[in-house]
Amino acid sequence: MLLFAVAQVYIRIMDNTFLQARIDATKIAIVAIEDAVLALAPNGGINEYTLDTGQTRTRVTRQNITELNRMLDSMYNRLVTLEARLNGSGSVIMRML
Repeated sequence: MLLFAVAQVYIRIMDNTFLQARIDATKIAIVAIEDAVLALAPNGGINEYTLDTGQTRTRVTRQNITELNRMLDSMYNRLVTLEARLNGSGSVIMRML
């Protein structure tokens, strides 16, 4: 029984480490996308930008701003979900009788 308890603790630590790594990677991607959106903004003066997420490099233009904003929203949603999983947060709906 002790071995099972130790295995559960190890899995929990491994899961937390994995989730934290995904959170860190998501934050890096968010910063990269925000930098691209700001650089391509009409008053930014740049027409083309190389988006480097740390894993890939993609050339984007002003025509991609809508897509970048959609991607940014998606990444923020992903971040919230990952942080909720890591911290055990969630919503509970109760009805008082």
